[in-house]
Amino acid sequence: MPPRSLDLTINPDICEAETLPGMFYSDSSLYERAKEEIFARSWQLISHKESVRVPGQVFPFTLLEGCLDEPLLLTRDSDDKIHCISNVCTHRGMLVCEHAGVHKTLKCRYHGRRFALDGKFQSMPECTTARNFPRPSESLPALGVEEFGEFLFTSLNPAIPFEEVFSEIRNRVGWIPLDTFTFDPNSSRDYLVRCNWALYCENYLEGFHIPYVHSGLNDILDYGEYTTEVYRYSNLQLGIAREGELSFNLPASSPDYGRRIGAYYFWIFPNLMLNFYPWGLSVNIVKPLGVDRTRVSFLTYVWNNGQLRDDHTELVGRVEREDEAIVEAVSKGVRSRLYTRGRFSPSREAGCHHFHRLMSEFLPPKV
Repeated sequence: MPPRSLDLTINPDICEAETLPGMFYSDSSLYERAKEEIFARSWQLISHKESVRVPGQVFPFTLLEGCLDEPLLLTRDSDDKIHCISNVCTHRGMLVCEHAGVHKTLKCRYHGRRFALDGKFQSMPECTTARNFPRPSESLPALGVEEFGEFLFTSLNPAIPFEEVFSEIRNRVGWIPLDTFTFDPNSSRDYLVRCNWALYCENYLEGFHIPYVHSGLNDILDYGEYTTEVYRYSNLQLGIAREGELSFNLPASSPDYGRRIGAYYFWIFPNLMLNFYPWGLSVNIVKPLGVDRTRVSFLTYVWNNGQLRDDHTELVGRVEREDEAIVEAVSKGVRSRLYTRGRFSPSREAGCHHFHRLMSEFLPPKV
């Protein structure tokens, strides 16, 4: 008989709910299912508009390299419209574009098949006698492209409309001028973490551990005022700055006007974090590499350069190292034969409970 599938059911009442079972984080079959049922169906951050700044510019990339490994191509056509198309030639599967640059058309270097910058088939040598040619399927498949500020998103098979995911974020921090943010490569880096990707997300989704793990962060945030707001496919952790610490100069139109907001920590299902600070934005992308390996990309964008101090960027790096050590230890613990499922803190782990509910929804039992 095949092994019985894990029960991922999560009680909607956090006061009674149990967490995902420990075996979830080492189950290779669930990891493989997550690729198609979660990551291929969710919106993924792919690039910044700067990658295709001018008409004719093309930018080849791999969507979630190490996980989905889908070859895609971002282009801006002569009408100044941005497209996201398959980077796989519809003739024999060769990569159409291997290097970023500026082109009038796309030409596969294997057999010379040509495409327009929107992916439409144009021509193919030695095919004059082919019947029923060209067919619509000769064109490169196109994906939707959505924008949030200067950031571009796509999805292979979206289960959720983009605005349904991002509307709450726009409503809350839409006043922040994202188009003026500047990428800071010196403060951006990748971290390799020995854990299941979901464990990393869970750790991010609760401030419960801040007083115990992050003494530096606890010194500048008021833990007693730390709150979590849960939306349908995202949530927000509000970091309230202690008296005298750096906080946003909020406009009167902000729903948080009059409060000392030190940080907006947005999580977007399943693997994106947008951390807004008074000096700018730290984008965290959690990229699964295997059932127990994860790469986390930290991308720093500076807004108010006068408020970006070395101690703030150093604190972000320190917090990440502390989180890495914790989740790697938890990764060992949840594999224990003696551990089954835990309970949630109703007052501190609403974000984590929300995440587990979504995991249960997107990974239903196999019939």
